[in-house]
Amino acid sequence: MKNIATEKEVFGQPVGLFMLFFTEMWERFSYYGMRALLVLYLISEISSDNPGLGWSSSDASDLYGWYTMLVYITPILGGIVADKFFGFRKAIMIGAVLMTLGHVSLAFEPLPAFYLGLGLLIVGNGFFKPNISSIVGQLYEVGSTKKDSGYTIFYQGINVGAFLGSILCGYLGETMGWHYGFGLAGIFMLIGLIQFKLSQKMFGDIGLPPKNNNLKNNDDVIDSINKVEKQPLTKVETHRLIVVGVLAFFSIFFWAAFEQAGSSMNIFASEYTDRSLSGTAVTIFQVISALLSALPVIILSWVFYAMNKAVGKIYPIAMGFMGLSVILLWGIIGYMVYDQMQGKGLEVPATWFQSLNALFIFTLAPLFSIIWQKLAKTKMNPTGPQKFSIGLILLGLGFIPMVFGAANVGDSINAGQKASMVFLVLAYLLHTMGELSLSPVGLSYVNKLSPKRLLGLMFGIWFFASAMGNKVAGSLSSYMEEIALESSMSDFFEILVYLPIGGGLVLFLLSFPLKKLMHGVE
Repeated sequence: MKNIATEKEVFGQPVGLFMLFFTEMWERFSYYGMRALLVLYLISEISSDNPGLGWSSSDASDLYGWYTMLVYITPILGGIVADKFFGFRKAIMIGAVLMTLGHVSLAFEPLPAFYLGLGLLIVGNGFFKPNISSIVGQLYEVGSTKKDSGYTIFYQGINVGAFLGSILCGYLGETMGWHYGFGLAGIFMLIGLIQFKLSQKMFGDIGLPPKNNNLKNNDDVIDSINKVEKQPLTKVETHRLIVVGVLAFFSIFFWAAFEQAGSSMNIFASEYTDRSLSGTAVTIFQVISALLSALPVIILSWVFYAMNKAVGKIYPIAMGFMGLSVILLWGIIGYMVYDQMQGKGLEVPATWFQSLNALFIFTLAPLFSIIWQKLAKTKMNPTGPQKFSIGLILLGLGFIPMVFGAANVGDSINAGQKASMVFLVLAYLLHTMGELSLSPVGLSYVNKLSPKRLLGLMFGIWFFASAMGNKVAGSLSSYMEEIALESSMSDFFEILVYLPIGGGLVLFLLSFPLKKLMHGVE
């Protein structure tokens, strides 16, 4: 079958990469838009101007923890089902349909529709997320020098989606109504579904069901277990898997603190942060917000133009929907900027802070890449576990501004004082630096240290650890206001300083014996 996805190129990469880029971007748009709104919708009073469900912060955080945990667990099962039965492309389609229906359900107010929407999003994510990444890898020949840069471009699509989802869904949710924010995520998810459906023939045999293609599927969890029984582990393999297990364990500490972004830090931004602006500060924020919002859409417009030039005549309807998505983005951003320009005073949306992580990744990822490359040429190059420990420590340091910021709300939640926005910005900056030190390193070392016959199983363990970290994050956040009432909110965030820093220091000490267990893997 003809494979246009790999035969034609855009910016020196297979054109299929950019179709997947747009499809994944809208999925991340929907996820991070949902993530920005979920807890705030749950805690918003039923009688308020923008009514929510009126839950307590504790209950809202608990649900957030369960939701994010299941979002990480279902891809393990979704990958197995795709490998054995559906193939990657059909699994992506099923996932996209379920997630679109999930957002449609969330756009309605009845509580059963809310729970149905969450369930559809969880299951849909399980089918979608692991399989679209698998197709990206199959666009390249074995040993291709373009593969790493291709994945870099693909993951930038994730960051663009995260940034725009947080900004735009958050803005509509807070200013027009929560259900408008949920609905916007569904509109773009639907467009992503349609453009992928109409263009998927460009991938030829890639991603078809197992019986219909001649491509070797990745080892999944079941295959891995069977192969362990047939081929026992060597001593070196056992040692390396111990390292993977240790890193997976400490990743729980990282995600338990990092995922406060969607729960306790989101609540802090909404309820306890002074987000009002006046005078020249309003103009400065309006200009910066407009530029930051427009920049990724300018890039998307450029990519769309190049793609349309390459395959517009072959897939005109698919490219038409892609163009429609770009036009809608410009329209919504234009409306947001116009709306913000109307008043002399301005309150920064609480969800705006959710976009800072993606923004800092754009700006800091190249710097971190250069730093690691420079250190790799010296004797000061940290090992994988040491980079992991650096990430944990930076994450913990990021909560120190929150400790000082929370002190400004007084000894009681009812004191009426609010913290400066600067504390949240500093926190997200350090958290992103921690993520850039840990997250790419973790995935890379799982791949390097795991025997190929066990790769599926070890990635399953890795994502299960991430799921546990997300659940712990929700459980921790549920105690924020209880701790604030009994002592102070600063004490809550102080716990989040000690937890990752303590884990990071222990891992740093363990890094020396772990280096020996890695048996030369750099």
